[in-house]
Parts: sequence; structure tokens; C-alpha cells
Amino acid sequence: MKTIIVCDAIHPVGFELLKKEQDINVIDAVNTPKDELLKILGEADVAITRSSTEVNEAFLEAGKKLKAIVRAGVGVDNVDIDGCSRRGIIAMNVPTANTIAAVELTMAHMLAAARSLEYAHNDLKLDRIWKREKWYGVELFKKKLGVIGFGNIGSRVAARAKAFGMDIIAYDPYIDPSKVIDMGGTYTKNFDDILACDFITIHTPKTKETTDMIGAKEIAKMKDGVRLINCARGGLYNEEALYEGLKSGKIAFAGIDVFTKEPATSHPLLDLNNVSVTPHLGANTLESQRNIAVEAVEQAILAARGISYPNALNLPIKTEDLPPFVEPYIDLTSKMAFLAAQINKSAIKAIRIETHGQIGEYANSMLTFAIVGALKESLGDAINYVNAKFLCDEKGIVTETIAGGDSIFKNKITVRITTEKGIATVGGTVFGENQQRIVTINGFKTDFKPKGKMIIFKNHDVPGVIAQISKILADEKINIADFRLGRDEHGMALAVILVDEHIKTETLERLNALEACVWAQYAVI
Repeated sequence: MKTIIVCDAIHPVGFELLKKEQDINVIDAVNTPKDELLKILGEADVAITRSSTEVNEAFLEAGKKLKAIVRAGVGVDNVDIDGCSRRGIIAMNVPTANTIAAVELTMAHMLAAARSLEYAHNDLKLDRIWKREKWYGVELFKKKLGVIGFGNIGSRVAARAKAFGMDIIAYDPYIDPSKVIDMGGTYTKNFDDILACDFITIHTPKTKETTDMIGAKEIAKMKDGVRLINCARGGLYNEEALYEGLKSGKIAFAGIDVFTKEPATSHPLLDLNNVSVTPHLGANTLESQRNIAVEAVEQAILAARGISYPNALNLPIKTEDLPPFVEPYIDLTSKMAFLAAQINKSAIKAIRIETHGQIGEYANSMLTFAIVGALKESLGDAINYVNAKFLCDEKGIVTETIAGGDSIFKNKITVRITTEKGIATVGGTVFGENQQRIVTINGFKTDFKPKGKMIIFKNHDVPGVIAQISKILADEKINIADFRLGRDEHGMALAVILVDEHIKTETLERLNALEACVWAQYAVI
């Protein structure tokens, strides 16, 4: 049993998911005083935290068994990542669960910036003044929108702004320009093109490079009456320069959700009458809070089992230095290797990654993750990202990466595990930005998310097999969530049966005893 401790309040659905897992023990410490929390932290393998818990020296010292920490949200200002790294603790966050909430809040501020909605509202509702002529705004239609940062949030803001008839100009040195061009926008490497826009919105992480990215010099280059939006991180716009620009009228209006220091209840921007402000509400929707809880819990479960560490911030390779499309493949590779090891439960002799497409340039970076995923089944907590290759050498396990031939997929990775029993191969790809899919198992075509409880069933392709499998599972009161079937040209078939309940050894034995069955294995990702 692995233990996950929940230190701060999360949506109830998170606890529901945790309690369904038979191999996970849950400690609910949401209402535990922080000094008392330290006394029980030593029991936990993984901790889920939010902003209320400081993951500092005292926390890490108390968590003697901790293997991972999941910060349920984007910001990790309260997490000592270096301290985690020194102790071999993987630190993770949940960066995309509030994407839509942040996108829609950005659009709300953009509309407020165009029409001064808050001030017109206050005039009528609070002061009972009806002065229509006082509130002339501007239309979004045919205005140029400069989008700084074209990732998960920036690209979706652009799509919604395009629906308003805006012209999109995007600046992001870390993306393929086709991402902007394909949606009918303009990609630029010249930052001055952004400064010439009617509206500007920023969606970058806060780094040394992006802090004060918009200052007095940049504002001076902007057109008179520009409107600025920041629902990303405080300090991306220099707040003193922003204040002066708003006060002088150079900036007609600003929509601000984030501040350098929060809470910002006495900030000078609050004194101006051409700024809409909200108290960091980017993630404050019911749907977003549910998504954050679900993703945090799913990551914690994967980490507790040692399968993979999605959105890890301190892995042995710097994922922030890799193109954004690579990161989901790292997580997928680990999961595929873990699945392949479960299909062929035997001593591993070789681990190989075969790549198709541009992802092949990063194969060496992903080999460590394949090794950890493959050996986790047999070595448990003895394997980690630091000692992975050393243990392979020690055990005589051959590791390699090779470039594959043609594939119908733009990018694809296949993990090949050779054991004493034979060879297991699992191939996968990523659709869109982060839609992971397993598309082949041992050469059979399939298509399913690498997540959940599953039976892998190889059989002679004869009538009645699906009915026999279904009857056995129905007898055991096991619900089938999905059934994916692949066939080859040699009279064989392979099914991936996703189930809601744990599969007992006796059930697996009944499946293996079917006349048409070649073999059946139970796996969990």
C-alpha cells in the first residue's frame, strides 16, 4: 500500500477518486493544523498541496518517505523545488487544468477594456446615473490583437478573439509558426509588431526573461489608446510603467487579474479609473477546481505507483528547455514501458525506444524514462531517474534508441522490452497538444488512452470469443468500460479491455483457460 496525504482543500471528486484505488491509503489532512501536519507527514509517499501549505525545509524534513509532491495548481512559489531535488523528491504541478477558466477571464477583461463595463455598471447601479454619452467604447471587430505567448492559453484566447473578428499577431520564439498561421493569424519574430497592436494580452510563464517584459520603453512605442490585458502572472508588465501609462492616457485601459505582490488591496492601480481588476481569479470556476483536483489526484496516484511523473519540475532533464510538444511524449514513454513490462512479466534483457518523426531528436532524453517505467514492475522504489542507467549496466540490460521507418503518424514512439519470455512492444503518439494514445501493442493496431485498469487478451480469431470474455467478466460483476480489438493477417487478434474493477487472479485464470486464448494479462497504468 502507498499513502497519499492531502494537505489542503481540493474538490470532493479528488477524494472520491483516491478512495476507489485499492492499493492507495489516503490521509485527509485538509483541516489538520500545520504544526500537527508535520507529525503525520512521515507516513506519506506522496503529498498533494495547494497554496496554504509551505513546502519548506520543515515540511521536507518531516516527510521522510516522500517520493513526490503534487502542487494542485500552476504556481509553485510555495514549493522549495531545490530542496525537493536534494532529497530526491519529484515536484509536480497541474498547469493546464484551469486553461479554459483563464482563457475566458482574459476575454472578460478584454471586453471590459473595450467598453468600460465596470464603470458604466457602477454609474447606474451605485450612483443611479443614466449617462449613455459618457461611455463610448471601441469594438473588438477588425482590431489587431497582439498575443505574447502562444501556448495552451494564448492560442485559445486567439481563437476566441478571431471569432470576434480580430486580427491576430502572435509572438512566441518557442513554437512552430505554423501553429499561428494555420489558424489565420500572423506570426512575428519582431516584438515591435506586437507593440503596434490595438490590444495586447500576455500569456507567458514568469521567468528572468519575461519579468518586466513590458516596461516604459515598450509602452512608449505603443500606439496611443492601446489596451493591455494580463491574466497570466504578476510582474510581466512593469507595474510602475503600467501605472504611468494609464495615468497619462497613453494606455486607454488595462485589464489586470494578477499582481507582483498579492493580496494587492492597496495597489496604486486601484486608484485609477481606466483599469479593471480582479483578485487573481484565473482558476476560480467550479469546473476548473474540479479539473485541478482530478489531475492532481491522477498525478499523485501515478507517482505513488512510480509509473510516471507528469508535469514534473525537477526531472534529470530540463523539460523547460525542450519544445512543448516533447513533454507529453516523455510521460507517454514511461507509461508504455510500464505497460510492456506488465505484458511480459519476466526478467528484462533489453529496453529499446524506436522513434518516427521529429520526436526522434529527443530519444536519448526519453530513454531514462523508459528504463524507469520498465523496471518499476520488478524493482519498485529501488529504481529512480538518477540510478536508472547504472542499474541497467549492473544487471546487463541492453538499452538503445533507433530511428524507425515510415509511419502514418507525424510522431510516434515504440517501446520494445525483451524479456526471458519474449518481446513486448507498445507504440504510442500524441494528438493535439496532450492527447496521449497507445496505438499498437505487439504489432496489433489499437487506440486507447494510457490510463486505468485493463486486460490484454491475445487469441485465435474465431467466433464467440468476445461473448466468452464478456460472460466471465459479467459473472465476476466486472464492468467493461471499453473494448478495443485489433486483428492481423495470420488469424490472430488482440483485445484491450478497459475495466472499472480490479481483476483477481482467479478471473485471469478463467480467461487464460478459454480454448481460443493464447495469453491474457492484467495491467494497470
